[in-house]
Parts: sequence; C-alpha cells; structure tokens
Amino acid sequence: MGGRVRGSAREVKSGDVLHLTRAASVQFLRPIFVRVIRLPDWVTYDGWLWIEGYELGPKGEAVVRRSLFVQTAGLIWQDPPLPAARPTARQQVRRGPVRVG
Repeated sequence: MGGRVRGSAREVKSGDVLHLTRAASVQFLRPIFVRVIRLPDWVTYDGWLWIEGYELGPKGEAVVRRSLFVQTAGLIWQDPPLPAARPTARQQVRRGPVRVG
C-alpha cells in the first residue's frame, strides 16, 4: 500500500526516508528526517497523508516512533536514503577480583 503524491509520479512507500519541513506541516518548525514504516489507511483531506515512521537522529538511527499528518506537496525524499544505523560493537570491560565482606 502506498500513498501517491498528487501531481507527482512518486509514491510514498515503506523504507522511504523523508525530510519533513514546514512545507509538509507547520508542526515541523525544526525539520526532521523520518524513515517510513507504513501508511495507515486513515481518511484524510485531499492533499494530506498519514505516515507512521521513525524519526531519525543525526547518525540515521531511529530515535522515536511517530504518526504524522503531512501535506503531500511538501514531502522531500532523501536520495539516496540515509544508511540504517548499525549497532555499535560492545566493548568488553575488564573486571578485577571482587572483595567480599
């Protein structure tokens, strides 16, 4: 299931990374990047779209899951998409003997 952007051949789909600015909605006074998870089939106004996705941090890591109501004319695709954040390797901690009592 995808959301066709009016006047554009491009369709929003799972996995897309979108740069959301005030052009997409006034709620984005501070622009954010979002990796789309899914597009709920909720009723909207013409030219608007519901998106469920993860807001991305500066390194491309998922910070928080969000449901967003956006204006399709203001969507900006991030091409190429930001790489998915990779978990960092855990550093082994050296532990000495423990004194008991």
